[in-house]
Formats: sequence, structure tokens, C-alpha cells
Amino acid sequence: MPALNLPANTPPGREGPARRQWPAERRPEAPEADWPALVRRCLDGDHVAWTELVVSQQRRVYALCYRFTGSSHDAEDLTQDVFIKLYANLHSFDAARGGFQTWITTLTRNLLVDHFRRSRQQRVTDSMDAGWDQGNESPRSEPIVDQRSTPLEQAMRNDLEHMVQAALAKVSPELREAVILRDLQDMDYKEIADVLGIPQGTVKSRISRGRAELARLLERTKGQVM
Repeated sequence: MPALNLPANTPPGREGPARRQWPAERRPEAPEADWPALVRRCLDGDHVAWTELVVSQQRRVYALCYRFTGSSHDAEDLTQDVFIKLYANLHSFDAARGGFQTWITTLTRNLLVDHFRRSRQQRVTDSMDAGWDQGNESPRSEPIVDQRSTPLEQAMRNDLEHMVQAALAKVSPELREAVILRDLQDMDYKEIADVLGIPQGTVKSRISRGRAELARLLERTKGQVM
């Protein structure tokens, strides 16, 4: 996927490239970059470093935004917002306080919370759940699939994707984010605890409860389809 072609020595903004077609889902990249060094290069105005950082993180950030919102349109906008906020706050990253992946996930999660608080106020409702439960559309961008798959296998995977996203939308926000960070973002318990600001024991409890709720909802959906 193309990087956000934004100059590293000027704050990125929407006056740059047009709306991106962010990918639907992908696990975090396995190799661990030298994030402190990469951040320093970005702060020094290295355009290549900024592009490298964006390319390495844009799929993961989009996937997180999409899983929380269930809307590809909102996920695209929020992903752009994350990188704008990321650029403006790069100077605050401190490797001594935690890893870069945890830091950017925390930043993304905080932006998502702010987004739904604003949405709640606009809808004049007292329930944040109403915001989290809106939208079950699938991403406009093509999902990453095995090119050797048959059309039937791809269709079955797409149906499963819709079922999972629809079920996720019905899980309470606090349980949903724990499941997403663990099972879809592949973060460990300590990282999730750091992102959410809660004890690891609470993280494990929320993941367990969230998985049980998700399984129950998927089983109910399966029964309705059969």
C-alpha cells in the first residue's frame, strides 16, 4: 500500500493526498523496527523515515479503526486523523516508558474514544454503546486473500467476516476493545493493560468474557442462518 506522501518537515493534513483505500485487515508486522531511531529520524525531518513509519503502521491502524467502528468510511477518516496526531506528538514518544506499538495503539484508542464521545453528543444520547454499535458495512477495499482460493472459499470467508464484525458490534465496548487488541491486534496482556490503563487481571477477565459473548452471538447468528 502507498504511504501517506507527506513531507516530514511539515505537519501532515488533509490538504495532502486524497482519501486512501486502506486495507481491510492484517496482523501486525513480525519484524520489530528500531523505533526510537526511526522516530528521531522523523523529528530530524527525514522524509524517508516518515514514509517508512507510515507504511509499517497504516494497515494495523486502519484495522483497529475499522474493527471499532464497523465502518470503512469512518475508519479511513480516523486513520488519517491518527497519523496527523501521531506526527504532532512524535516528540512525546519515550522508549523508556514503553514500546512504540503500545504507544501508537494507545494514541489510536484515545482518538477513537474521543470520536465516539463527539458522536454521542451530536446524537444527543446518554449511551456510548449507541455510537459503538453503528454500522456493519464491510470495507470498500479488497480483503487480503490467498490467490489460490476458489471463489466459493473467498465468498465463505467474506460471509464469516461479516458475521464476526456484526457480532463484534453487539459486544460491549470495554469487552470488545480487549478482544480486538488481543485476538486481532495480537498484543500481549501487558501491552493491552498499558493501552487501557487497567490491571492485567482485568484484561484477562475482559478477554475471557468478551470471547464468550462473541462466541454466543456467533452461535446465535449461525443458528439463524442455518
